[in-house]
Amino acid sequence: MSDTILETEGLTKEFRGFVAVSDVSLRVRRGTIHGLIGPNGAGKTTCFNLLTKFLQPTRGTIRYDGRDITGMKPAEVARLGLVRSFQISAVFPHLTVLENVRLALQRQRGGSFDFWRSETLLRAYDRRACELLEDVGLAGYEGLTAGELPYGRKRALEIATTLALDPVMMLLDEPTAGMAHEDVDRVVALIRRVAAGRTVLLVEHNLRVVQGLCDTITVLTRGRVLAEGDYASVSRNPEVIAAYLGTEAPAHA
Repeated sequence: MSDTILETEGLTKEFRGFVAVSDVSLRVRRGTIHGLIGPNGAGKTTCFNLLTKFLQPTRGTIRYDGRDITGMKPAEVARLGLVRSFQISAVFPHLTVLENVRLALQRQRGGSFDFWRSETLLRAYDRRACELLEDVGLAGYEGLTAGELPYGRKRALEIATTLALDPVMMLLDEPTAGMAHEDVDRVVALIRRVAAGRTVLLVEHNLRVVQGLCDTITVLTRGRVLAEGDYASVSRNPEVIAAYLGTEAPAHA
């Protein structure tokens, strides 16, 4: 089994002559937390959309777990174990917390949200759903509708629904965006916990979160890879510091 689980070669995306991602070669090591950072407009979200197949590249290749997934659709790569969590919470606000996770479990097993299924089968979903909710710190919230949850708890629910799809690799888009400090700490601890035995790639603006979580960091600017390494080396790179001037300079350990 290769040490690299996700890799790109020459990944490029153009929009009507504008090059949003240019010749990006990325290597994500199996079992690590890998951060993708950069100033606003660096191409992080476009790169993420390419990796998760919500966009098709203009040029280049993407390989996941030894397989070329460049031409695949999002649902196809999700079935391979490459699962994305979105920047804006993607839970169903009018369903209960338990129903949201149960829906994800049913989808993972190839079913739909069928209320007429046997009570035994639904109870089996409920047991696993409750285990996942406990894993993300939402035990006791099962009967609340998702729309009633505070923002940080909603993100925890979204991670629970992502875990319900049994991912080998999780891609997290701005997991702490818009959170208060206490929620950030809770979600960072959650990501660290659920990353055990998995690979995580995350886009994150909060550099202190990146510093505390990531084994490897890739810095993008103007659609290109500017630097890569651990936080200590990246944060001291003069080109990285220059790229962040006027936005958010990397915080030193």
